[in-house]
Amino acid sequence: MPAGGFSVPASSGVEFEAKITPLVVISCIMAATGGLMFGYDGIYGGVTSMPDFLAKFFPDVYHRVKYENVPNSNYCKYDNQGLRLFTSSVHLVGLTATFFASYTTRKLGRRLTMLIAGIFFVIGVILNAAAQDLAMLIVGRILLGCGVGFANQAAPVFLSEITPTRIRGGLNIFFQLNVTIGILIANLVNYGTAEIHPWGWRLSLGLAGIPALLLTLGSILVVDTPNSLIERGRFEEGKAVLVKIRGTKNVDPEFNELVEASLIAQEVKHPFRNLLKRRNRPQLVIVVCLQIFQQFTGIDAIMFYAPVLFNTLGFKNGASLYSAVITSAVTVLSTVVSIYSVDKVGRRMFLLVAGVQILFSQVVIAIILGFELKDIGNDLSYGFMILVVIMVCSFAWSWGPLGWLIPSETFPLETRSAGQSVTVCVNLLFTFVIAQAFLSMLCHFKFGIFIFFSAWVLVMSLFVLFLVPETKNIPIEEMTERVWKQHWYWKRFMDEEED
Repeated sequence: MPAGGFSVPASSGVEFEAKITPLVVISCIMAATGGLMFGYDGIYGGVTSMPDFLAKFFPDVYHRVKYENVPNSNYCKYDNQGLRLFTSSVHLVGLTATFFASYTTRKLGRRLTMLIAGIFFVIGVILNAAAQDLAMLIVGRILLGCGVGFANQAAPVFLSEITPTRIRGGLNIFFQLNVTIGILIANLVNYGTAEIHPWGWRLSLGLAGIPALLLTLGSILVVDTPNSLIERGRFEEGKAVLVKIRGTKNVDPEFNELVEASLIAQEVKHPFRNLLKRRNRPQLVIVVCLQIFQQFTGIDAIMFYAPVLFNTLGFKNGASLYSAVITSAVTVLSTVVSIYSVDKVGRRMFLLVAGVQILFSQVVIAIILGFELKDIGNDLSYGFMILVVIMVCSFAWSWGPLGWLIPSETFPLETRSAGQSVTVCVNLLFTFVIAQAFLSMLCHFKFGIFIFFSAWVLVMSLFVLFLVPETKNIPIEEMTERVWKQHWYWKRFMDEEED
């Protein structure tokens, strides 16, 4: 084994040599900027609490918030269908776009799919920053949704395929780290532009062009994955890239395994139909459930609407944005913890411990809101903010990154692009559902909304305990033999015959 590298035993007893090469690190950082753009999209949560933006595009909400001339609860003052549809439309478009992205990921490669995402992002940002009416604003959101669908389809798969097995978890979580950094930057920008009248919101939206350009340029500079090149019949190029990213010429064992997986994949003419076969059922069930559960932690609703939520709970506008900055900063730090620990501690332990922490936080949040807020805005909500910080911290080193990592590493090559499409689609669908429903739920459930989410956290923790296998340090093309065929329940689906 060469100095500075490590080796991972394959199922055949052959060791895969690999160094942590600069090319791998640079490629992963570039690919993960798709997460930076996705996270920065949270800028809209702060923008929709800016009076200038509301006055121009949503005057009804503006008058309700400014003059409080309606007999609604404080929980209800941001409840507006047009505003909900505007903020959540990006997810609805994204879940549609991901099916087209599945085709480009498989036929054109992971790198080119990320480039397409970057182009969508750039055009969408320009339209949003220059918007003169609601129609122009919505068209920009549609293009951003297309970018989300393409980026979330290609980037996690790219990261899982290009990284050495032993550090696959940590480097894959760079995508989620960039999501959290994007959220932090968005809140910092909103905090700085909130007092710039009347065009501060345009600056907030326009600065999204920076991560959009980073993704676009990064997609031009990075190499495609060996898995993708071999899958498209470019064997020599795939082997050459494998030599570069592994930092050794002794790549024949890994290359042969990739070729074998590619030959199997080529026999599958209909990847989405293949997903429904019995042997792919465990991966499909786990992926779908993880994405649903990730959204029903309530985290996206809290992170996306943080400024609006803090305003509702009695914080002034500047204080609410400041609180959102603190929350997102903690999220970044927690994600860094996950990067350094996930390949040592394992996926299951992170999910289970975080489930206990999130459950505790939400129950106490419900108690605080029930006894202190009593349906009127006041400044007794700082305990609420501390608990929100604990909750997002727990989510950021567990359900946030692992909700993307586990699906990206569990599917075999022949169904990987289709499986990732299902992952993105289900995630965006339920993000859309929660984004659409959250303000109305806040209005009607009041503090009970956190009891609703905590019940889901209990269910998802039990699901992980009994049905989610450990995948750390398992080569990505050996999951079937070493994970699914060894699991106490899922192994019954791994027989050779189909129903």
